[in-house]
Amino acid sequence: MAFKFTIGKKIGAGFALVILFTLIAFIYTNIIVNQSKRETDQVVKVVTPSVTSLEFFHSTLQRSQILITKWYHVQSKDDDPFKQDLRELIKYKYPALKKGIDSLSVHWTEDEKEQIRTIFSFTDQLFKQYQDEIMSQINSFSAYDDASIKFPAALALEAADDKLNVVYNQLNQLINSQKNNADLVTHQMFTSFDYLMTFVKLLGIFLVIGGILIAFFTIRTIVKPVQKLKNVLQDMSFGVLPKDRLINRSDEIGDMNMALNGLVSAMELTTDFAKEVGSGNFDSYYKPLSDQDNLGHALLKMRTDLAENEHMLEQKVIERTEQVVKQSEEIKTKNNELEILYKHITDSIRYAKRLQEAIIPTDHAVRQILPQSFVLFKPKDIVSGDFYWIKKIQNKSYIAAIDCTGHGVPGAFMSLVGYNILKEITINSNTEIAPSVIMDKMSKGVVDTLNPKYDVEDDNKIASQTKDGMDMGLCCVDYDKMELQFSGAFNPLYLIRNGELIQYKADKFPVGVRVDGIIHDFTNNVIQLQKGDTFYIFSDGYADQFGGPKGKKFMTGNFRTLLKETSKLPIEKQKDFLNNTIENWRGEIEQVDDVLVIGVKV
Repeated sequence: MAFKFTIGKKIGAGFALVILFTLIAFIYTNIIVNQSKRETDQVVKVVTPSVTSLEFFHSTLQRSQILITKWYHVQSKDDDPFKQDLRELIKYKYPALKKGIDSLSVHWTEDEKEQIRTIFSFTDQLFKQYQDEIMSQINSFSAYDDASIKFPAALALEAADDKLNVVYNQLNQLINSQKNNADLVTHQMFTSFDYLMTFVKLLGIFLVIGGILIAFFTIRTIVKPVQKLKNVLQDMSFGVLPKDRLINRSDEIGDMNMALNGLVSAMELTTDFAKEVGSGNFDSYYKPLSDQDNLGHALLKMRTDLAENEHMLEQKVIERTEQVVKQSEEIKTKNNELEILYKHITDSIRYAKRLQEAIIPTDHAVRQILPQSFVLFKPKDIVSGDFYWIKKIQNKSYIAAIDCTGHGVPGAFMSLVGYNILKEITINSNTEIAPSVIMDKMSKGVVDTLNPKYDVEDDNKIASQTKDGMDMGLCCVDYDKMELQFSGAFNPLYLIRNGELIQYKADKFPVGVRVDGIIHDFTNNVIQLQKGDTFYIFSDGYADQFGGPKGKKFMTGNFRTLLKETSKLPIEKQKDFLNNTIENWRGEIEQVDDVLVIGVKV
């Protein structure tokens, strides 16, 4: 019997070729992909993480250099965030980074391993130098002003920078070496992919030719009718029902056409019913196609449920509307009560302000005792925790700037306590009394007034006491002798002479608070004045104000520089200059504390 190469056999031969070429493509692709996977693993798991870790190590060293330089130059507290950041970098971040690089270096060459060990050795020495010669030495505000500490630290910082340059050079060489390794492996991987791409293109050409041959014999008998059927099903998947019915045929495709025409008719009935129910017509007629028509029975149940839910929702709307009306009336009543309460409180605080203003000297009273002077007084709230005091005893002029604990109402109460004690100390004084003596008596008076509880076990210690106290600066000016006496609690005195600022430090304990259970005596500084001198006493509110382009504190150093510029102006213009400067610095930022600055020109 002669062999016939029928259409079925031709289609089978075509599929056989497709399968053969597909199998060849699969095997070759699998080989290339496995090879590329190994190369990719080398890049992803070793080379790239190594480069990333080394670059991060480089940036960590740069950050440590920035932080240690800032430690040396910026006068700050020991618990300042950037100092904590440097400690955490040395103690935790660097060891973790070092451990990660060690785990990656297992896959490096011996030269690279030796190089990273040298870098870590230099870095360990560098961080130890940071800790021993800079961080442990410059550990307080006073250390920044001590040349015996700052000069060795400067030499250590310079030596550390030289060592860092050596580390940077070695680290850059190691990073470049790892990058070259990554480039080499990547090049090999892309070369393999180029071979694979060429093979896939050739295979694609053969597959296209085979597909055309197979399609040529099947397109007229199967593809076109199925394509039309597919288009109708796609439209229905988007909810679009065909307007025209499919043509009946005497084959399997014809059976599918008939079934689809019946489905379209049923969906049209269902759509009409859903529209009626959706518009609220719950009495519309609908009959399922059969007892097995799950969709039809579900639609009937939906109609019943929607009718019941609509009735329930109408009832709930009525109930909720009544509740909202009732709650609205209650809220309105509470708001009215709160407005009345707020007004009473504000009125009380404003009245307290008038009481506080009664104890604060007027500008006229200040100029009578100190003609060449000004007072910049800016409370944060309606009432203030800062206040100033002035008095003339015999031929000596006394003036004080006092900063009580807190601001607002609590600070105002403390200011009244401080004023009354000052008044009691000096009311009957007809002879000279040193500022330190006044502050000693004032400190005892504050402690006695606020009633601390003493521990009977030791007369010099207490079991508990209030932490409320005062920072202050008190001056006594004798114009006949050209002599100035000064005593301070935390707040120093700045004297400007011939354009240079001289600082007279205050004692590092407040008025009215025991330190280690003891009320300490204050130091009395005697200063010989010269014609043209200008001195300033103040609270910490000016230097602590946030503002500027980066929202940072004004800082004490900037305040001293500002006072040197301010002292060049006539005394009557200095107040406005200082006020305009701090307002421009503050901008839209809220004032953080009471501000008090007093200036006197000799």
